[in-house]
Amino acid sequence: MKEVSIIGLDLAKNVFQVHGAAADGAVVFRRKLTRAQLLKFMAAQRNRSA
Repeated sequence: MKEVSIIGLDLAKNVFQVHGAAADGAVVFRRKLTRAQLLKFMAAQRNRSA
């Protein structure tokens, strides 16, 4: 799996669209997350890059 260098986030009230891309623009992931899932997901991404 490629390393994520860009995370795009479409803000909404209850459901968020999250898009991760590699440095070359290739899609690494696309997810639809609830508010609670988003916090856990972003924390996991931070831990991955550390």
